Amino acid sequence: MSINSVMKRLMDICISIVAIVLLSPLLLLISLLIKVDSKGGVIFSQERIGKDGAYFLMRKFRTMVKDAEEVGTGLFSYEDDPRITKIGRVLRVTSLDELPQLWNVLWGTMSIVGPRPPVTYELGNYAEFSPRLKSRFQVKPGVTGLAQISGRNDLDWPEKIEFDLEYISLLEKYGFVFDLFIILKTVGVVFKMKDTVEKENKE
Repeated sequence: MSINSVMKRLMDICISIVAIVLLSPLLLLISLLIKVDSKGGVIFSQERIGKDGAYFLMRKFRTMVKDAEEVGTGLFSYEDDPRITKIGRVLRVTSLDELPQLWNVLWGTMSIVGPRPPVTYELGNYAEFSPRLKSRFQVKPGVTGLAQISGRNDLDWPEKIEFDLEYISLLEKYGFVFDLFIILKTVGVVFKMKDTVEKENKE
């Protein structure tokens, strides 16, 4: 394991622990609001593709009605989607629904910065991915990434993949310092509250 990999992991652990502790009152408040707003659990867990094609459960605050993926447009959600709850709309616009992924980072299945992990059936079977696409999964998926500060959900998957591959190249060149740059840029993107609705996959 390289020194940059060690530093990146240490940074992930430190940031996730500090964030969970400092944000614990907010996390509790959001949990209570979700329970009051609609039926169902507080946390939405979904199987995603992680590093080297390994499946893992990614956590989010639930923003849609219970079992939303089984009705309507399924995986794809759109602006004014009636399946999104009242508190869910606020959480999505502010990106607060992503906060439970801090535990994913602490457990080591995700990093603060990296390519966003697709749903297991979103891009097809990992075993059938091209070598170029598989190379996108050589690092841990992230809570944020280069694609998220370069267009976020206004990008379709082919565009996101290009940014993800560029991120991996720049990470190899600049190390974990490049992650710090993306984290700072992410703060500005979140405050602008733009591109929070995901585009439908064109592939």
